[in-house]
Amino acid sequence: MKLNRRSALSLGTVATATAVLGSTTTSAAADTTGDPVRRVSRVYASAVEEAGGTWSSLVSVGGRTAVETGADTVVEAYSVNKIAVATAVLDKIDRGLLTLDQHVDVTADIVIQDTDGIFALDRAYPSSITLGHAMANLLTVSDNTAVRLCGLVCPALELNEILRGKGFVHTQVVPVSNPNRFFLGQTTPRETHTLLSKLVAGELLSPTSTDYLLNVLRSTSAFTDGIRLRLTTPERLRVATKAGWFNAGRNEAGVVFTADGAPGAVYSLFAAGPFTGDAAVNDADFGATHPALKARQKLGRALFDAVETTTPAAKRVQSTPDYRPSNGG
Repeated sequence: MKLNRRSALSLGTVATATAVLGSTTTSAAADTTGDPVRRVSRVYASAVEEAGGTWSSLVSVGGRTAVETGADTVVEAYSVNKIAVATAVLDKIDRGLLTLDQHVDVTADIVIQDTDGIFALDRAYPSSITLGHAMANLLTVSDNTAVRLCGLVCPALELNEILRGKGFVHTQVVPVSNPNRFFLGQTTPRETHTLLSKLVAGELLSPTSTDYLLNVLRSTSAFTDGIRLRLTTPERLRVATKAGWFNAGRNEAGVVFTADGAPGAVYSLFAAGPFTGDAAVNDADFGATHPALKARQKLGRALFDAVETTTPAAKRVQSTPDYRPSNGG
């Protein structure tokens, strides 16, 4: 039997899940056992083997570990850490220091002229928006200017202090010379998984702030090219997700909910290249055609189906909204 490095990694992932389940069966016949946790583990291993790259991940289904590989590795979070940024801002709101409806100014010098988000498209500055609007853009279209807008009300050092106070010593942004600006920094798969788990357990923020954050991450405007791509619109509304990408890194983390709004699965996925195929092509591809995103698409379908057949380990946290499209008017 020939094994390359990625094959060994994949087998190790299945073995981890097997150990959690208390079984030594790792053959293909295990797919017929009906255990949704094992199915998720095997889909992950197969998808990662095909995609290539180096993966650090932690995935749980119904409170049971399905994937745990490199979970304590410190990784570049990229835009996944925008959840942490929003958490710090919402923490200040919970303490009465800020409000969602207070305004921040969008000046020409604060706008990052990249090709992500919407603020760079306005061409009309200065403008004034609410903090709630800034964070909605931070978490849906992943606007990088919104990071700077959050920094106006929650400077880098304070943001890191808030996160450390909540137990996240590796989930930190990187300060720069301007105290109100920062790079998005690092995390570990375990800390991001814990952050999301505490969020849906109501242990991270107030009920109002928890509802705000999950509502934005579950919206149809949130990221759809990875975990949610193979899901229907109503199914997508049951997934709160945030992706992050830069250079050869492709990350995504979130929560899959049951039909009645209980958290059924939590995933924290961080992958770095080189991936299968042409590295130059992959590094310039940030869409659904990238090998890492194809892997996440397979896992997303498996996770959703697993949640459908698993008794959630937690109570309902947020009801699933109905999709109501509009035609203007």
